[in-house]
Amino acid sequence: MNANATITIDGRQPSKHTIHPYLFGHFVEDIRDHMDAMLAFPLKDMDFESDADGRTAVSGSWNVYTNGRNTKYAQEAPAPRHSGRAVRIRISSDDEAYAGIAQKAALKGPMEYTVKLVARASIELKYVIVEAADRKTEERLGLERIDLVSHDWQEYEATLNVSRACADAEIRVYVPADHPRWHDHVSTGMLWLDHVSLLPADSIGYVKREVMDMTRDLNAGMMRLAGNYISAYHFEHGIGPVLERPVMYNEAWGGWTNKYFGTDEFIRFCRELGVEPMICVNDGSGTPEEAARWVEYCNGGIDTPMGAKRAASGHPEPYHVRYWEIGNEVWGDWQVGTCSADRFAERCASFAKAMKEADPSVVILACGHTDQDWNRAVLDIAGESIDYLTLHLYHGFGRFGMDRRTPAEERYKAIVSYSEWTREDIRQTVERIQANEKHRHVKLAITEYNTMFYPNTVRKGLPDEHTLGAAVANAANLNEMLRASDTVHIGSYSDLVNGWLGGCIRVGDYYADQYCGKVPGWSGRALTIYGTPTYEVLKLYANREIRRTLPAEVKCGTFSVRSNKPAPFNLDALPDLDVTACTNEDGSVITVFMVNRSLEEVKVELKLEGAEPLGDALLYEITGDSFEEINSVFEPERISCRKRVLPAEAWQQGYPLRPTSVYALELKTKQA
Repeated sequence: MNANATITIDGRQPSKHTIHPYLFGHFVEDIRDHMDAMLAFPLKDMDFESDADGRTAVSGSWNVYTNGRNTKYAQEAPAPRHSGRAVRIRISSDDEAYAGIAQKAALKGPMEYTVKLVARASIELKYVIVEAADRKTEERLGLERIDLVSHDWQEYEATLNVSRACADAEIRVYVPADHPRWHDHVSTGMLWLDHVSLLPADSIGYVKREVMDMTRDLNAGMMRLAGNYISAYHFEHGIGPVLERPVMYNEAWGGWTNKYFGTDEFIRFCRELGVEPMICVNDGSGTPEEAARWVEYCNGGIDTPMGAKRAASGHPEPYHVRYWEIGNEVWGDWQVGTCSADRFAERCASFAKAMKEADPSVVILACGHTDQDWNRAVLDIAGESIDYLTLHLYHGFGRFGMDRRTPAEERYKAIVSYSEWTREDIRQTVERIQANEKHRHVKLAITEYNTMFYPNTVRKGLPDEHTLGAAVANAANLNEMLRASDTVHIGSYSDLVNGWLGGCIRVGDYYADQYCGKVPGWSGRALTIYGTPTYEVLKLYANREIRRTLPAEVKCGTFSVRSNKPAPFNLDALPDLDVTACTNEDGSVITVFMVNRSLEEVKVELKLEGAEPLGDALLYEITGDSFEEINSVFEPERISCRKRVLPAEAWQQGYPLRPTSVYALELKTKQA
């Protein structure tokens, strides 16, 4: 039987505080395939940085491309000042063969690509061919000849026109068989390659246009650069000429830190989006002095040492980065530089002092925790030095003692109780902040949040973080952040693109952790880019005209969560509906966010006090037939946000909210 519910909104009592524009922020991290998915380069190992996988000495993702039995391959040091390696190819004239390297790639088209090579060759080699071909049919998709003009290292640039899109293409760089041959009595027929890259003409900076467009639609407010990798990241390795930046091993996640997305590229990304940048500094293997140099690089004038370096890279005007975070999950064993709360607090105070000496206007965030003993030490020792305490809130089955054997509906109910846990974590942390006058000024920043269905060690490549159920949980969590927006000013959804399981923008068919999931490209749809159901939720919330919260009284049915572990609150009677009401500055638009966490339809009667509806209402709906539904490369828009116009009186009669669904109702109003 359908449940009945009543929502009463009081339009006469807007909150005294305003909802901070950074509440709907996002988060980029060099984690797993995040950068590969976000950046527009279709090739990997562009600097031959990875070790050879097989017997032939060709780096990482590259393969030999030759029909010559005597062609020899080797890895060498790169060109002067460059990083990675060079590949050396020795071609025998007796073979009369083609010889070079090749790599699989997903190519857009028709599209112009800028090709860059750093190469040198023996004087008998006059040119190389850059070719794009369909791997299955051998259809040529594009070909460009690049003339070689020097025996010494030289940078070459050309345009490769790709005739059509191909998700299973191959890029080949080679000396063709019909190249004039040379005498074989000296060391001739030698080609060295130090760098090979392709960049589509429609990219914005180095970022995929589709990713940029989808991110722009999120209206993020703030973009955070941080994560586990940052505690072993030295920013000076990511500035200056790109090819001269050193290759750094990613100590947190394995593989190579992406040198093509350093500070300048991150700032450009934020400026293109019109969002505020926030940078987390390396307090794990770094020093206060290094953090201060990073602040000076971003904010110093050209008369400062680091400001001069920024100007030398083509950016004379300061970036004015205001928000700086010290420490990312320093309490975790997985973190480089993990330590006790006391030690971190002392470190934090010294970092904050050095950074504010570089720029007194910076806003400092310090690593907090849901463990209040940690927060007590940080606040007592460093509280006067900081402006925000951070929380990372990941909601999963672990706190309920559930696993895959638990019935799916019980697991769903546990996940959608997310907002209850967030409320408790915020309550305890605010209580700790308010305990002493010297740190009562501190506000909260939830710099990472998402559902997390399983710990890392037991993930099986299942896309649970991408389900409609996860979107319902994240929407309820956003409601709680709105209700606490007097204290919670900053939110950062984890992650933006692929990478971590929750990445709300998906590029290709990476459903999950590549250590446990399917091999990328298995679907043949590597060029498909789409949003998860949670992407739809984040876009819905961030694009509403909301400025202040309104009191909302909800009467509805309840559900219970059968937990195998104790909880800090009662799990026996949780409301089916999670509701938050907001208004714009002048009170002319009221927005009601309604999350039906129930597995049943709920019929809602809406009562509006102190304001009268004007005309029809707009209703935004994110729903599906099951909480387990997902978007995928095969059905990228299966779950999407749909808008409809409804007469205001429809809500007076009772309007049905579908099970496991998210709604936003917009009402134009006048004060009664």
